[in-house]
Amino acid sequence: MKIKLLRALLASSLFAASLSACSAKDFAASQFGVSAGGATLNTRSIQFAIDYISQNGGGRLVFSSGRYLTGTIHLKSDVTLQLEEGAVLLGSTNPFDYDHEDVPFDYNKTTSTSLIFGKGLHDIGITGPGTVDGQGAALAENVTDYARKGFINDPLRGRPSEDHRPMLINLYSCDRVTLKEVTLKDSSCWVQMYNQCRHVDLDHIRVISRAFWNNDGVDIVDCDDFKVSNSSFDCSDDGICLKSIDPQARCQHIWIRNNSVTSDASGIKFGTASFGGFNDVHVLQNRVYNTYRGAIALETVDGGYLEDVEVDGLQAVNVGNAIFLRAGARLGARKGRLENVRIKNVSVEIGGKDVPRTVAPVVIVAGLPDIIVSNVKLDNIVVKAPGGGDSAAAKITLDNLSAIPENPSNYPEFSMFGELPAWGVYLRHAQGIQFSGLSLSCAQPDYRTTIVLDDVHQSGFKNLRINGASGKKKNLHASHSSEIAAPKK
Repeated sequence: MKIKLLRALLASSLFAASLSACSAKDFAASQFGVSAGGATLNTRSIQFAIDYISQNGGGRLVFSSGRYLTGTIHLKSDVTLQLEEGAVLLGSTNPFDYDHEDVPFDYNKTTSTSLIFGKGLHDIGITGPGTVDGQGAALAENVTDYARKGFINDPLRGRPSEDHRPMLINLYSCDRVTLKEVTLKDSSCWVQMYNQCRHVDLDHIRVISRAFWNNDGVDIVDCDDFKVSNSSFDCSDDGICLKSIDPQARCQHIWIRNNSVTSDASGIKFGTASFGGFNDVHVLQNRVYNTYRGAIALETVDGGYLEDVEVDGLQAVNVGNAIFLRAGARLGARKGRLENVRIKNVSVEIGGKDVPRTVAPVVIVAGLPDIIVSNVKLDNIVVKAPGGGDSAAAKITLDNLSAIPENPSNYPEFSMFGELPAWGVYLRHAQGIQFSGLSLSCAQPDYRTTIVLDDVHQSGFKNLRINGASGKKKNLHASHSSEIAAPKK
């Protein structure tokens, strides 16, 4: 009887959901007096439309072809913005047209501003082949101008701070969020941030944002059940960035699949903020190209943890670094952990104008003496490096590895240690690091040793292939290490 009752309740629930979906309506933006000419500020009329739809059973606010100028609009539950072909939701270039919201968005900032904002909502979306254009360059320039005039309180240390430059999308504690097909263009700050959101699906979206600094393609912050798939990111900061800013929260059940990324920073990066944690994350069949820094970077430096992460099928061309894993301690007393990571089927070509690549190897795994990176498996990794390191400029040798700084409180980046004595792989303060099917080659001979281990234990290499090295008899140097399965000469 209990099973039958549960089935009846489930069927009733599904039927009610079906009726609700069928009752959702389309409302043309023009019905609410929203102007498509690109000159009239539509903030209040768009907001009225969103509020009305939410209060009357939900539905889609449909923007036909045209340019719709607006300041901050607040999404409401059960409302989707549908941008048809040729429709552009156009952000105002006047910073005073944007609201400041009291929600956390970084580890040292508690207010933020955005073009599209939502807090504590459910069943919301932005869909269709249209565009959200933040006009970020002009907007940031006006923020700078007003700050210099004293109208905006900003220290202007090289650029206005993030809390004065609006994002395109900022959603906090929202459930069941959908973005599909839409193009997000030219933010004045991070393009889109999802903070403590659940059941988020970004599918076939396109990000084109090089308007100003900090143009992260997407920031996934302490989210649960988040999917980014079949999308492209062209931005002037990290492409796909996972963060944890709440020590009591974490990013978990994340799927990043079949995306392409080009950026001025890292392609896919975890942990520029890492206070809580990262768990059960899958990075599958992605492409990174023309990226100044790393293809994939997994970092925990603020006392949080990173565990059970899978990277499979990553292809990267013309990037500064292949793989970077870092456990640090920016907060001093707080100690985190990085463990149980699986990386396989990776192909990377190092190139471009990234100067640090001449002093940093293509694969780096680095903990601290009291934070050991552990249980990392790397299978079928192929990396082509430029080589050509200049021995005349060398300051770090295999005899003075202790001169390499630990830098526990530094911002995590593959060039953070300066010169390293390996061109291929550098492992430090690690245990249980297992390579199988590693292929390393460099276009020009390099004086540095291929692989250098420092304080590494219970680790090893199988099926190692090395081409283009300097001709040294020994391709691996291990210091203060034990139980190392060394490759055959």
